[in-house]
Amino acid sequence: MISMKCYLTIDFGSTYTKLTAIDLVGERILATAKDITTVEDDIMIGFDKAYEKLVKEIEKEIPISQVEFVDKIACSSAAGGLKMVAIGLVPELTAEAAKKAALGAGARVMKTYSYELNSREMEEIKNSPIDIILLAGGTDGGNKECIIHNARLVVEHDIRKPIIVAGNKAASDEIERIFSEAGLDYYMADNVMPKINKLNVEPAREEIRKVFMNKIIEAKGMKKAESFISGILMPTPAAVLKAAEVLSEGTDEEDGIGDLIIVDIGGATTDIHSIGKGDPSKPGVLLKGLEDPVAKRTVEGDLGMRYSAISLLEAAGTRKIRNYLNDVDKKWDVKGHCNYRHDHIKMVPQTKEEILFDEAMAKVATELSMTRHCGVLECIYTPMGTMFNQSGKDLLNAPYIIGTGGVIVHSENPRGILEAGKFNPAEPIYLKPENPKFMVDKTYILSSMGLLAQKEPDLAIKIMKKYLIEV
Repeated sequence: MISMKCYLTIDFGSTYTKLTAIDLVGERILATAKDITTVEDDIMIGFDKAYEKLVKEIEKEIPISQVEFVDKIACSSAAGGLKMVAIGLVPELTAEAAKKAALGAGARVMKTYSYELNSREMEEIKNSPIDIILLAGGTDGGNKECIIHNARLVVEHDIRKPIIVAGNKAASDEIERIFSEAGLDYYMADNVMPKINKLNVEPAREEIRKVFMNKIIEAKGMKKAESFISGILMPTPAAVLKAAEVLSEGTDEEDGIGDLIIVDIGGATTDIHSIGKGDPSKPGVLLKGLEDPVAKRTVEGDLGMRYSAISLLEAAGTRKIRNYLNDVDKKWDVKGHCNYRHDHIKMVPQTKEEILFDEAMAKVATELSMTRHCGVLECIYTPMGTMFNQSGKDLLNAPYIIGTGGVIVHSENPRGILEAGKFNPAEPIYLKPENPKFMVDKTYILSSMGLLAQKEPDLAIKIMKKYLIEV
């Protein structure tokens, strides 16, 4: 006899496959489990091992025969996630708008290209390990020659990747004709920047998610999982961003908590998600350049705990890492520790020394990724006196920073890691949060809640409020 109805959410991560059973009536997490992702062989091997662990956890409370999984939904970043290139017209405008659309959809943007491309650039795109091309360029009614030129080059170089077109609408008919005649796999979306400095990224994001679900899953060996689950809904980073949005904004029935920032530190990247308009909070500050989307994501591919340990050292320098280690006497072999982690990507810190070094790396990743994500002030001198231009988001008054990722979740001092992302009076031009509260995703539920929010947003908010722990 069935006595408990549950959702099962699955995150096929690049390192771990994570399962979460959600009790719909009790509005709680019934059980979680994880095991190593096995994308090279058969994605279901790692899943089955994690599922066995999940069943054991559930059966501590209730026989599995009495549990009905009414839906099984998944997200994925296995096999490197979703890799893209973004092509635009002007680097600071449509190319950047295309990049913002791609990042918000959960993609990792390998490179951004601008202006009319040449054959060398097209060959570079053709030979790069990408999944999707985002083709943008020109405001509506503006320059259309550039995007049409680039569309023709894609055909000439026989680049057989899914292409999302999100540029000047005046060029849409011609591009459709070019791609249709060539038999390319293409998708049309509204312009990512219909007017100068005005973003419209959501239509392109939605097309990227559709392509991910329809095409990329098969390429990543996920087809075998589809007989068990309802489908892969989105890339994992998009699920985390969806969780952030619904927790921040709320629904008609359930209040959100307001603006927030999520710091997600992984083995290969550090992702920052921020929800909020980010308008200037101080007098005498003017917005400059392209606006940021309310739901913004940045990915720092050189700031990771394992795969990117060497590039993290290069980005930070030994001095910054030593500062977080309080290593005045330079006793630590900083380079040796980073090299070891790069060469042993599945290393789990055991000794006090290993834990301390991991946490110093995490603080560096938090500090640098927040510096790159937040808005920046530029001092200008006018006849009216000194004023400031703001590029990006003002996050000074952001009330919450939420931490997730292994190094934060397992830390005995997660607040110490997250505090590295706060406003620094020594660098006042970077508009980081001044007095945020800190919360931790101790049960690893953010991607799960992003999936749940697609179906049951009210329930997702209630569970996040219950399980995100203030530290």
